[in-house]
Amino acid sequence: MKSSTLRHFSALHTWTGLIAGFALFVAFYCGAITVFHEDLHHWQSPEHRHTAQAVTTDELPALIDGMVRKHPQAAADFFVQLPSPSAPSPVAYWKEDGEWTHAPLRVAAGLEDEAPHSGLADLINSLHFSLGLPVAGIYVMGIVSMMYGVALVSGVLIHLPLLLRDLFALRPGRNLKRFWQDAHNAIGVCSLPFHIVFAISGALLCLSAVLIALMNVPVFGGELPLEIRRATRVSTGADASGEASPMQSPAALVTAARAAAPEFEPKWLRYYQYGDRAAQVEVRGTSPRALAVSGGVALEAATARVLNVQTGGRNDANHAAYAGLYALHFGSYGGAIVQGLYGLLGLAGAFLFFSGNLLWIEARRKRQQVAQPTHLVRMAQATIGVCVGCCAAVSAAFVATQIAAAMPGADRELIEKSACFGVFFAALAWSFARPPSRAAFELLLLTGALTAAIPLSHGALTGDHLLRSALLGDWVLLGIDLCALLMAAGYVWLAALTRKRALDGDPNSVWAAPTDGTQPMRQAI
Repeated sequence: MKSSTLRHFSALHTWTGLIAGFALFVAFYCGAITVFHEDLHHWQSPEHRHTAQAVTTDELPALIDGMVRKHPQAAADFFVQLPSPSAPSPVAYWKEDGEWTHAPLRVAAGLEDEAPHSGLADLINSLHFSLGLPVAGIYVMGIVSMMYGVALVSGVLIHLPLLLRDLFALRPGRNLKRFWQDAHNAIGVCSLPFHIVFAISGALLCLSAVLIALMNVPVFGGELPLEIRRATRVSTGADASGEASPMQSPAALVTAARAAAPEFEPKWLRYYQYGDRAAQVEVRGTSPRALAVSGGVALEAATARVLNVQTGGRNDANHAAYAGLYALHFGSYGGAIVQGLYGLLGLAGAFLFFSGNLLWIEARRKRQQVAQPTHLVRMAQATIGVCVGCCAAVSAAFVATQIAAAMPGADRELIEKSACFGVFFAALAWSFARPPSRAAFELLLLTGALTAAIPLSHGALTGDHLLRSALLGDWVLLGIDLCALLMAAGYVWLAALTRKRALDGDPNSVWAAPTDGTQPMRQAI
C-alpha cells in the first residue's frame, strides 16, 4: 500500500474514531451490562424476591378481561407477560391514543393502584441504544454505528501489513505509547468479527425507520411497512369480524404452542382483536438451542388452532434473519457462557475507544516542554469526564435503585435518572475544572467507591448480602454483586496507576502532576 494511501486511511481511522468514540464508549460500556437485562430486573426489584408468584396462570383470563374493559383501545393489539420466577407480577403493554404504554397486569385491570417501580434495566438499555437522548438519540447512534464501521475497516487496512508480526505483541516499559498501541491493536483485531456484527446490527436496528421511509414509496410503492409486518410477525393479525367470541385461556394457548413446538419456552402472549371471533394470538418465547433464539407460535385465540410456527430451526428465511440479528447483537444465544463473553467484549470495546483517545493525545504531545498545547489538555479532560464519568454515573444509578426501593412512595425511576445524569454532568464539570492527572485520579476513586457501594447498599437495604445470596443459591444476585466488587477493585487499581504515572512518569505530558502544588498545570496556547 502506498504511503500516501496509508496516511489517508490513518487520518480516516483517527477522526472517525475520535468523533464517534465518546458515544461508542457509552454504548459499549452500557451494552456490556444490557446483555444481562433480564438478570437486572431480578436484582433491581427486591420486593418480588423469595416470594410466591404475585399472579398465577389461572388468574390471567380474568385479569386480561379486566384490562380490556378498562382500556378498550387495547383489544386491537396488546402484549401480556406470562408469570415466571423472575417476573412474578407480569406486565401488560398496549396502545393508548397511538402510543405504547405499560403497567403491571393487576394495575392495568384496575385491581391495584400503580406502585413505584425501578427502571434501572431500561435506563441502562436506553443509554446503550440512544445515549438517553429522547427521540433523536437512536438516530444519532445509527450514524455513530456507521462511522464505527468506517473506523473498523480503515483500522484493519492500516495494520494489515504488520498484523502477523505485531498482533500479540504487548511491550510494557517506559514507552507507554507503544504499550497502549499494542493493547489497542490486539483487542481490536481479536474481537474484530464481533465488532463487525455490532456495527452492522447497530446501524440496522437504529436506522430501520429511516431506511423504511427512504425505500417505501420509490422501491415498494408504499407497501414496505405491510411487507415488513408480514415478514416479521408470526400471525397475520386479521381484521376484526365484529362477532364476539370467548377466548381460550392462556394456559390452553401455551399448551397448544408447546405441543406444536416442544423445544419452545413461552414468555409472552400478543393478542390481536381480543374478544372477536377472528382474534389471533402469538405465543412469543425462546428456543435455547437455536441461534435465532426468539420466535413464536400463532394460534386462533378462540379455538387454539395453530396457524403458524416460527421457532428455532423451523424459522423461514425472513424470521431467521430478523431473530438472528437481535440474537447476534445482544448475545441471547448460547446461555450464560455467551452472555459472559459478550459482557467482556463490551468492556473491551469501551477500552478500544478510551485507548484510541489516549493514543491521539500521546502522539501529539510536546516531548521537549512541560506545558502542553491547550487542545491536548482539553481532549484529556473530555476523555476523563465522559468515559470515567459514564462509569461513575452507571454505578450511581445502581446505588440509587436500592436507596429508592427503601423509600416508601418514592419515584424510583426519577431518583435513578437523577443520580445517573447528575453524577455524569458533575464528573464532566469536575474534569474540566482540574488538571487531567488530578481529575483522572479523583474520578477513578469516586467511581471505585460508588461501584463498591453497589453490593454494600444492596446487602444493607434488602438483606440480600453476598453470603445470603450464596446460601440461597441465587446466583444472579451473587454474580452482579461480585462483579461490582471486582470492578470497584479495578477502578481503585487504575487510580493508583494514574497517580504513579503523574508523579513518576515523563513530566512532559498532560498526565503529569501539575508543576505547582497549588496551581493547575501551565498550558501553552
